[in-house]
Amino acid sequence: MLVTGVGRYLGARVAARLAGDPAIGRVIGIDPNPTTAGVDLAGVELRESQLRTGELLKLFGSNDVTAVAHLAVATAPESQRGGRAAMKESNVIGTMQLLAACQQAPRLRKLVVRSSTAAYGASFRDPAVFTEDTEPRDVPRGGFARDVLDIEGYVRGFCRRRRDVAATVLRFAPFIGQQAETRLSRYFSMPVVPTVLGRDPRLQFVHVDDALEVLHRAIVGTHPGTYNVAGRGVLTLNQAIRRAGRIAAPTLEPGLSGVAAFAKRSGMLDFSLDQLDLFVHGRVVDTTALIEEFGFEPRTTAEAFDEFVRAQQPGPLRPQRLREAEKLILERIRRVRSALESSLESSSDD
Repeated sequence: MLVTGVGRYLGARVAARLAGDPAIGRVIGIDPNPTTAGVDLAGVELRESQLRTGELLKLFGSNDVTAVAHLAVATAPESQRGGRAAMKESNVIGTMQLLAACQQAPRLRKLVVRSSTAAYGASFRDPAVFTEDTEPRDVPRGGFARDVLDIEGYVRGFCRRRRDVAATVLRFAPFIGQQAETRLSRYFSMPVVPTVLGRDPRLQFVHVDDALEVLHRAIVGTHPGTYNVAGRGVLTLNQAIRRAGRIAAPTLEPGLSGVAAFAKRSGMLDFSLDQLDLFVHGRVVDTTALIEEFGFEPRTTAEAFDEFVRAQQPGPLRPQRLREAEKLILERIRRVRSALESSLESSSDD
């Protein structure tokens, strides 16, 4: 079993879980920096390696690799890793080189690829719910979404050439959870959350632990095809902000890019175009195929988001504080009413 991207949180967690599964023999984890994820990788054979065809062919040739989990997919550019250019090289060129090596691996029988619901894009022309067969109505603006479309295209080409390999593509909704440290979770942790005036997009999330369970089932089982992975139900953006106890700061749509640029310069948060479009238009996917094929249903979007909220610092409008404020206001109203009634009674007696 070969797992790419073990230097990142998701890849490391998947590799560690597979290493503890008695049904899995060996687990080989590769990454340019395989020791930065903060996860105990005991039992995982770590290899410091880029996704280069020659290196991978040697790895496949010297090891009995029958399954590959491709998780080395960066969702946003990182300055310490080389920015957008390095992100595209890792996502697109890295996937091409991995699939070229897989093409020449005679023992390979299974391929699992991490993808994203960002492949559908986000625009005013979107349907109410995306199914796995829905094509994006517009070419996405964001680099990550375009990378995902390229990755899935290469996987489809690989499947036509290697029909003996069962390929599973998992389109994940944005991750959320107590331990999920993402740009989206940092967005909902801001004291004042910028939104678009007049817009309240519908959002879906998937709990990171449920994502791990789906990945594990995809790797140990055989589930060829493409599947949406998200929690059922939706939260609108303003509902999510209120649940997090934060304050929404509506701005005109053209001004959101300016807010994003200011947040990036100040080091608060680096919005991507994918996220900006999501905050304007939202995105909802159907998960029926996942539930029926995998026999597993992730916790709902609301449940996943509430677990994330419980792990955060209390916001100024947390439900507890709102309930306390409500009690205080009602108590003062009762006092004023009682005083007025006493005054009226005194006046009538006179």
